[in-house]
Amino acid sequence: MTESTTPAQQPSPNHRVLTLVCPDKPGIVHAMTAAIVASAGNIVELQQFSSLDTDRFFMRIEIDSPVTQGALLAEVNPVAERFNAEIHLDEVGRPVRTLVLGSTAEHCVNDLLFRQRTGHLPIEVTRLMANHPNLGNIAEFYGVPFEHLPIKSPEDKLAFENRVREVIAQDDIELVVLARYMQIVSPELCEELEGMAINIHHSFLPGFKGANPYRQAHERGVKVVGATAHFVTTDLDEGPIIEQNVRRVDHTDTVKQLQAMGQDEESRTLTQAVKWFAEHRILLDGHRTIVFR
Repeated sequence: MTESTTPAQQPSPNHRVLTLVCPDKPGIVHAMTAAIVASAGNIVELQQFSSLDTDRFFMRIEIDSPVTQGALLAEVNPVAERFNAEIHLDEVGRPVRTLVLGSTAEHCVNDLLFRQRTGHLPIEVTRLMANHPNLGNIAEFYGVPFEHLPIKSPEDKLAFENRVREVIAQDDIELVVLARYMQIVSPELCEELEGMAINIHHSFLPGFKGANPYRQAHERGVKVVGATAHFVTTDLDEGPIIEQNVRRVDHTDTVKQLQAMGQDEESRTLTQAVKWFAEHRILLDGHRTIVFR
């Protein structure tokens, strides 16, 4: 997607993206591209990968085709069935309906909503939910509905997560983004959100957990700060990694400077992961991701 200072153009219904995952075997590319040509489609981008670890094949194709989505599927579905493939077809650039969860930190939420407004991020944030009221002003500024549900007990947490389930159903949510949502998601909700929820957290070498990680990092004299975006799973912060970024720091940087640099990396990394998800560039290969950049 080419960046500009004006909102992106509306997606063309004739420009589509097809993703495919199946057991690896000869003839997949030939058969699928032939089916696309048979539907009068023109392939404008094709990326593929064969995983030697799992013996699975991954492909992403962008297609210009004058026929309807149903007519295109009529050609490619028999190929998918022949190769036991999972396929997904969508319009390129269609905004993905997104729910954002936050707590008090503003940087990631602000970056997501700003890039949505400018047309640089193909998502439609239908709602921002948080367990603190701090993000209300940002939501109001960007014109996004905001819900504040405090979590002070296990019952509150259950009520919050049940409301998340309601919003997902009501708003036809396709992606849930944990934008520094500082609550542990229950195993039950993690399983329900498998493959559609992205989380962000800081990355230090060595790692620091608990309160004041940037102060811990400063006291230990770290030389690198960064961030990791990953899919949410029942294993805390152990889901398939989508994107990581780091930057070098040194002894002259204060705790406040370390935190500012770390937050910049968190915002950049989360936004990039969300963009790739919305562009259908991320495919799961077991516990890791295939990202077609």
